[in-house]
Amino acid sequence: MVIVTRQCRDAGGPRRSHAAISLATRRQRRSVASILLAFAVLSSTSVFAQTQALPLERIFASPSLSGPDIRGLKVSPDGQRVSYLQGKQDDREQLDLWEYHIADRSHRLLLDSRELVPEETLSDEEKARRERQRLGGLRGIVEYSWAADGSALLIPLGGDLYYRPLGSNEVARPLTTTDAFETDARLSPKGSYVAFIREQNLFVIDVKTGSERQLTHDGGGTIKNGMAEFIAQEEMGRDTGYWWSPDEYRIAFLRIDERPVAVARRHEIYADEVRVVEQRYPYAGEANVRVELGVIELMDGTVSWIDLGTDPDFYLPRVAWLPDGLRLSYQWQPRDQKTLELRIVDTTTNEQRTLLTETSATWINLHDDLRFLDDGERFIWASERSHSGHKHLYLYSLSGELLRPLTAGNWAVDSVEGVSAEYVFFSAAAESPTQKHLYRQSLSIPEPREPQRLSSAAGWHAVTMNDAATLYVDRYSSQARPPRTVLYDAEGRELATLLDNAIDEDHPYWPYHERHQAAEFGTLEASDGQLLHYRLTRPADFDADRRYPVFVFVYGGPHSQTVVNQWGRLFEQYMLQQGFLVFSLDNRGMARRGHGFEAPIYRRMGKAEVEDQLRGVRFLTSLDYVDAERIGIFGWSYGGYMTLMSLLSAPEVFAAGVAVAPVTDWRLYDTHYTERYLGHPADEDYAESSVFGLIESFESELPPLLVMHGMADDNVLFTNSTRLFEALQQKGLLFETMTYPGGKHGLSGAQTQTHVYNMIASFFRRHLGPSQ
Repeated sequence: MVIVTRQCRDAGGPRRSHAAISLATRRQRRSVASILLAFAVLSSTSVFAQTQALPLERIFASPSLSGPDIRGLKVSPDGQRVSYLQGKQDDREQLDLWEYHIADRSHRLLLDSRELVPEETLSDEEKARRERQRLGGLRGIVEYSWAADGSALLIPLGGDLYYRPLGSNEVARPLTTTDAFETDARLSPKGSYVAFIREQNLFVIDVKTGSERQLTHDGGGTIKNGMAEFIAQEEMGRDTGYWWSPDEYRIAFLRIDERPVAVARRHEIYADEVRVVEQRYPYAGEANVRVELGVIELMDGTVSWIDLGTDPDFYLPRVAWLPDGLRLSYQWQPRDQKTLELRIVDTTTNEQRTLLTETSATWINLHDDLRFLDDGERFIWASERSHSGHKHLYLYSLSGELLRPLTAGNWAVDSVEGVSAEYVFFSAAAESPTQKHLYRQSLSIPEPREPQRLSSAAGWHAVTMNDAATLYVDRYSSQARPPRTVLYDAEGRELATLLDNAIDEDHPYWPYHERHQAAEFGTLEASDGQLLHYRLTRPADFDADRRYPVFVFVYGGPHSQTVVNQWGRLFEQYMLQQGFLVFSLDNRGMARRGHGFEAPIYRRMGKAEVEDQLRGVRFLTSLDYVDAERIGIFGWSYGGYMTLMSLLSAPEVFAAGVAVAPVTDWRLYDTHYTERYLGHPADEDYAESSVFGLIESFESELPPLLVMHGMADDNVLFTNSTRLFEALQQKGLLFETMTYPGGKHGLSGAQTQTHVYNMIASFFRRHLGPSQ
């Protein structure tokens, strides 16, 4: 039967035979593949027979296969320590606070989260906040901050705040011990105070005396003071609603009124109950919250309000103080997001002016790269205004005059990592979009020149720099190397290896490392001539004479990237060992390639992305060792949307698909994200970008489809899938489902994640079978 199958395919070439083969023949071949699964496993001879295969459940168990799971890296302000959060050996999701003492070259545990708070209970507000920050599956110490002089740490834990001095035997002392839950705690710039949110109001505590003051009093119900609204946390990358002035004399804060936002009754389904959640969710086309920006004088508590204009329907994505502590900047954006104004206000007179204005025919991408220099006369700003549409850095005077560009080229700056008197340090994709490196550029150059690259090894460098820009920690990884954490000075000289994390006999990944496969990177050309980067990975026992099924992993949406030279995605290694090729392609609309690469999705979501993914499949089927009849596609969130759009647009191309937490109708998503790309829901672009239009006109046999969704998802609401279920049923199309009671968008937790990926792997093995 294998010989007959190959003869049919070879007779017309991969694509021609694929188009000609009937659905009945496709079903027959899938059955043959399933029958052959046991035979292939037993009869195949592998040079890796003596090494261990990677068990799926081990990917999510403790300790982490990637080695010590370090996160939250920070260089202390005094430059003596590097602090970090690390999961316990027996529970990678329970985080403790550690330090590396630079002079002593030693690690030590600063705070054991279980000893401090044996059993943690989170408020609903904190659970939602962590979900927005993608911390939903973590417990223990998930955030902390340094005092300005490096003498102490602030740790929120279990709804209370703890202050931990260093350099003595003093233990962490509680600053709060209330029944209420304190969130978003921040030390003041000089370390004298701690500000926090309690019951939707802003408070401060004097660190020395422990005395507490309430700064706002009208919070409650629909009024929130000092808090970030839902779409600020979810879409704008802003998770706070207040900002200390550098001199500690005042606090800028937002007052949010949610009354204009309609109450949506959302049902969260758990194993033993159904909770009705009344949430003010800003659906696309509907009203947003009302936002006010005020400044509190800490001495007497008086509040002055800043004039934000007459249009009440706007966004306030960023707020930042100037070094003098008197002038405040804020970024103002109209609802269509085609304009962004950087405004500055003198808080002593309330006089304000616009420093600069960005405009776009499509949308403006937000960033965190505004830096006011200590000289009080200049600032650094990032913009995509360059001819190439790539994000670059510019130096401005405080009068709003462009002094000069700092970077230029056919590549994009990722983010500013630090600024000294002489240099700006930034990460970028200058070498390749598949890599991330650290660079520095002189602030005194008259014209842009080639920046100096400080990181060396090819791969992905995630950098954390101290405020003085004298030290930085580089957490480096590549697809073949788990993260290595090293401390450097500003010249790029290595000072200390905090964590080498080499895969040796003591490393958790050692039993499986010989089968670990690195990907091949390459490029294809989109219909408009732009380059599409892909990565293709072959099994360790790859045989070019076989025909392999393909596991296509897709995300496809804005602000993300899948084709990167970075450690991770161990589930793909598992799929390789199941006999699959693994393929990913970054389609147009995705990040780090310039605005011209993103813009094709404007008013046409689901079109260019699917077109590019199909171009990737055409490349795959040109390879002799790819079985064009057994190509499956999997994605989560936007990737789930892409799975559905791909299967419904090209059912003859994909043999199976898994969509996890998919968006199905953009009318069900929020204002800021959706309207940025599609405009108002009254426009026909929404219907054309929805999966339901494709279902309505679908006249083929639906390839095997598995839809998975958390039943308490408050990001991509479960309604997206229930509406999908009904539409497919009404059309008479068969599909499979797996729902998770109480599951949020990330379906976090080791047991849940193991079940999710077991379902995915089992589904593809069942429908696509092994290599032949």
